[in-house]
Amino acid sequence: MTTIDWAVLIVYILGIIGMSLAIGRSQRSQEDYYLGGRLIRPWQVALSVMATQLSAISLISAPAFIALRSGGGLIWLQYEFAIPLAMMLIMLILIPVYHHTRGITIYEYLENRFGVATRSILSLVFVISRGLGTGVALLATGIVTSVCLGLPLAETIILIGVVSLLYTTIGGIKADIYSDIIQLVVLWGGAITCIIIIVNLLGGDLFGFMTADSARLQILDFKSTGLGDGQTFAFWPMLIGGFFLYLSYYGCDQSQAQRLLTTSNAQQARWAMLGNGLLRFPLVLTYCAFGLLLIPFLNNHSSFAARLQNNPPDFLVPYFLVEFFPKGLLGLVVAGIFAASMSSIDSALNSLSAATWRDFIERNFEWARRMSGRQMVRISRVLTVFWGMVATIFALLMIGGPETVLELVNKIGSAFYGPILATFWLGILTKKASQPGAITGLVAGVTLNIVLWLFFKDISWMWWNVFGFFVSGLIGYFVSTLMPHKVTVGVMEHHFPIRELLKQSGDKTMYITLGFAFVLMVAFCWAVQGWLAGKV
Repeated sequence: MTTIDWAVLIVYILGIIGMSLAIGRSQRSQEDYYLGGRLIRPWQVALSVMATQLSAISLISAPAFIALRSGGGLIWLQYEFAIPLAMMLIMLILIPVYHHTRGITIYEYLENRFGVATRSILSLVFVISRGLGTGVALLATGIVTSVCLGLPLAETIILIGVVSLLYTTIGGIKADIYSDIIQLVVLWGGAITCIIIIVNLLGGDLFGFMTADSARLQILDFKSTGLGDGQTFAFWPMLIGGFFLYLSYYGCDQSQAQRLLTTSNAQQARWAMLGNGLLRFPLVLTYCAFGLLLIPFLNNHSSFAARLQNNPPDFLVPYFLVEFFPKGLLGLVVAGIFAASMSSIDSALNSLSAATWRDFIERNFEWARRMSGRQMVRISRVLTVFWGMVATIFALLMIGGPETVLELVNKIGSAFYGPILATFWLGILTKKASQPGAITGLVAGVTLNIVLWLFFKDISWMWWNVFGFFVSGLIGYFVSTLMPHKVTVGVMEHHFPIRELLKQSGDKTMYITLGFAFVLMVAFCWAVQGWLAGKV
């Protein structure tokens, strides 16, 4: 990068830190630090959720998956079909429950419904898996960011970790959300700029991707099932498995669900999920269009393509940015990628701090509950620093490790997502569910997924989310009938019959809109696939 690019990046970083300092001055309680005082607007939550899920990895990996990765192509789009469907159930079932509980972590609901053990187990699973997963995310984003910055990998990881710690520790969840919005605008604008630049470079060869392998242009794969054929990226595992994965990730993972608690009421949280459900697909289409245009670009620029022969596909976009972006503008896009790298860990750090303090320290120690609001905020910031150091150190230790470590962490997540989702739904929807049943079901579902992982490698890991959910739910319910919970008024206040949830469902047009969006997405992909098939 040139001096002007570095200047743009430094100004960007200083601006983010300055914003966090301004926000941090007004924080007087844990609700301010972890939930933004429950005053965050729905559109801000929607954009923040989008930015956290679709960060630098998306801008880098999606185009590389489509243009270069073996077995890749436009089938990536199938991963988005489950989003609007999952948003509908989160809006209907989980959002009113969390806002009724009025907690800071979603695991507080589990104690109210089942008991301390269930809350502690699921929160412990979260802090361990998310703590290590954050280190992996930092390593993955650090690899590609180091290419853009021209710095060694270790130095890039430390730089990202330190800057993330500064603004997250000072500004809390509000700084995370505001920085996510800025990052989303920069990244989306960067993707559009990439398309403009590559169109200019291609000249009249815009449809050169038609010469690609026809399999790379296929969007919908209805024939494969992922059940013994080894096809993870097929329609059914990505729709059904993705549905349960997104239900659990957005609704039962503290790093995402915490944002649902930052709005003042359940209806505003629903509007946030509606926005995320509608806007994600256009954003992904932008990334995919860039990846599609990279196919003829690589064919026409053999010297550039040769640079990628000894590197993973994810290096495609960083190399393209460094070589073909205008100076100054490159600094802004790199700043966006740098910020996106930070967004991969900022929300995780804040939620890890929240779970550690609320579910373990404050829950178990009297001295913690006697602290003033200001003192609690200071301790919360210390915990954020602690988890930031853990993630950064773990990322540094993994440098030079196996390249499959990111896939490993994704599989670990899928091994737990279904059973965790089942635990919440048992408590919300069934009156008979008890703590012994919930814990037994959780263990059974995770055990099944580990068996599938070790001995049934041809079954797509996307299906683990489905199998884990149903096994956990059925066994949990059965054990609950044998070992029932002592029914009390307090416990039953946290059981929500489906008829009650339907009464509190809010504006029905939101659900109709998401259903229409799902149909429109599938129809659009079907039409595009038919058009491409007719041209090849």
